[in-house]
Amino acid sequence: MTSAELLLDAFDRIKGVVHGAVDGLSREQLVTQIEPAANSIGWLVWHLTRIQDDHIADAFDLDQVWTAGGWADRFALPFGTAATGYGHRSADVAKVVADAALLTGYHDAVQQQTVAQLRGLVDGDLTRIVDEAWDPPVSLGVRLVSVISDGLQHAGQAAFVRGVLTRRDRR
Repeated sequence: MTSAELLLDAFDRIKGVVHGAVDGLSREQLVTQIEPAANSIGWLVWHLTRIQDDHIADAFDLDQVWTAGGWADRFALPFGTAATGYGHRSADVAKVVADAALLTGYHDAVQQQTVAQLRGLVDGDLTRIVDEAWDPPVSLGVRLVSVISDGLQHAGQAAFVRGVLTRRDRR
């Protein structure tokens, strides 16, 4: 297995968890915050996708799918187009309202851009510095692992919230 194949597998796993977390849920379920300070499934999926979109576009010098693909307009959120959810508070989380098709559509579009970039990677590409704002500077490999880690954590949180909500609904 090459490094590119390993990375593709990891991003594909995020996509699988995202779809499993949102498929079949109502808009109401997707915006539910199970505790006042908790993140909703919709916000979690939007945020992890925004981070992937932002970081992949930056690392490969591409336009973000969010703006170039018209997703910012489709979501029509009350944030600037650069917003990724970083630093959002509970009131901001509640403003991310979207149905499952919109969330997975955006995620799938970002996934397509990610896959297109990763397919051509060779091991030597992973050492390329993509962010000098940190000490030490961030390499492409480190950035990709960071996005995978963030994506899997948030997708897992969304799956957990789904479990809580669907268990409540069966009572």
